[in-house]
Amino acid sequence: MFAMRRYLIAAVAALLLVTACESEEGAGEYAPPVEEPAVEESPAVTGAGQPPAGGELCPNGEEIREKWDLWACGTRLRGANLYQRRVYPELDGPEFMGPGPVGPPVVQADFDRLAALGANYVNLSHPGLFAENPPYEPDPDIEANLDHLIEMAARADLFVVISFRTGPGRAEFGFMIEDVGDWFDESYLNDSVWEDRDAQAAWAGMWRYTAERYRHNPVVAGYDLMVEPNAGALLFEIYDPEEFYASYAGTTYDWNQFYPPIVEAIREVDPDTPLLVGAMGHSAIAWLPYLQPTDDPRTVYTFHQYEPIMYTHQEPGLFGNLPNTYPGEFDLDWDGEPETFDRGWLEDLLTTADGFRASHGVPVAVNEFGVMRWEPGAAAFMDDEMAIFEELGLNYALWEWEPSWEPLLEDSLAFNFRLGPDPDNRTDPVPNDLTDAIVSCWERNSVRPSNVGFGTP
Repeated sequence: MFAMRRYLIAAVAALLLVTACESEEGAGEYAPPVEEPAVEESPAVTGAGQPPAGGELCPNGEEIREKWDLWACGTRLRGANLYQRRVYPELDGPEFMGPGPVGPPVVQADFDRLAALGANYVNLSHPGLFAENPPYEPDPDIEANLDHLIEMAARADLFVVISFRTGPGRAEFGFMIEDVGDWFDESYLNDSVWEDRDAQAAWAGMWRYTAERYRHNPVVAGYDLMVEPNAGALLFEIYDPEEFYASYAGTTYDWNQFYPPIVEAIREVDPDTPLLVGAMGHSAIAWLPYLQPTDDPRTVYTFHQYEPIMYTHQEPGLFGNLPNTYPGEFDLDWDGEPETFDRGWLEDLLTTADGFRASHGVPVAVNEFGVMRWEPGAAAFMDDEMAIFEELGLNYALWEWEPSWEPLLEDSLAFNFRLGPDPDNRTDPVPNDLTDAIVSCWERNSVRPSNVGFGTP
């Protein structure tokens, strides 16, 4: 998400709240590491009672009996992203991100609270299980942290998607490159994966290792292979997909040649768990048509939706001036003339996702989207956007679900909808229309681990 601000800024060349949610619904060779690390399989967490499968129905009337049905049967998963990264004590200090090695700290109450609001799935935006530098070995601290998150999610009766932000040749700081020279220096940057085939092969090895570890866990509903692939923007400041692919198709910079060996590696050990794949360009919807699907029958193709950036990411300025509203009129395409920004604009934008799904016969999902909590009309914007997701049958996870770690309140918490529209508020929660809009959709969830019982074979 952090990189989306930089990407979308360059990429983009007062109504009543409508309760819409009340309505019904390439070529690189894979060379695995010479020595495969031993995998200790994560114990399957069965949840409460583990009842037999059945009871929930797909639109065609068939019962939801396997994880793939959660993605192929219309909108069944509605939830949020929970973000964690490695802790750097020399940068973060002793408290801000917690005592480490991963932060911010998350406790059971954070998952319980999310589930109580109606969400049934959490996208764990998490460090990968392998080290970022050679020899790319499993990191026991990262493994233990991910195990603990999944266990807590299971106790809260939530499905999880494991989404890896980092891994061999890729560090967290590439998401925050605009802050180089501010709170960290260039020595922390590591995006060698886009030029190093050994690092790319190690990503395949990392995911094979991960799939072996979690393949039988009934709450793990998917593996998201990489959060926001971004070689074009990061290395070349290219934000147009046509320009990028004209120069770099088929190279190490091309995610279309990078990710298929990851799919193959996972399927060697786990034929069933759904895979989630977003496009280059930080998975922005404009890049989705350039993503080349594999022939894997259980892959979901995803996008992240923060457009238009000049609305969703308006920072409070002098006297809190936020000129762009929803609905409203302002320059949406940088041509110097105002355009109408309303539900119709969102519907036009999202036809890209529907077109990709229809062209390839594959499910599509939105595993990141959101708006800064203080934007004028944010509740109506989110309500309309989620209603369109529902109409298209997309699963969706908003950005983001903030844990209750108090030192985080030093930050602006721009996407913590629970704090309401006042940028200075740090009381959590405060009643507000944005929360109401989100919860009204989450409350439609009926599928949970405890009532479909995927269980260990």
